[in-house]
Amino acid sequence: MIKKLNSENFAHEVIDNDGKVLVDFYADWCGPCKMVAPILDEIAREHSEITVGKVNVDECADLAIRYRVASIPTLILFDKGAVSALKIGFSDKETILEMIS
Repeated sequence: MIKKLNSENFAHEVIDNDGKVLVDFYADWCGPCKMVAPILDEIAREHSEITVGKVNVDECADLAIRYRVASIPTLILFDKGAVSALKIGFSDKETILEMIS
């Protein structure tokens, strides 16, 4: 299950998380974001050891600014609360799984 992240729950769900959290910075109007969404759904279902979350940049501009998200989709992997990897633009499932491992 993908968690909807926002300014209120981001610290608890991502920064305070002891594991890996993959965060998708997206917008509803973004074509490539819509293409990566079903891939992230699959990853969330198949890899319960990883938390997958989404941040709508139109609703949470503060988080987008904090993590310097200039293009979407941007995938940021947090490991124990720290940024450990980043991918900008559409990525296929294999590429995202490589990023996570």
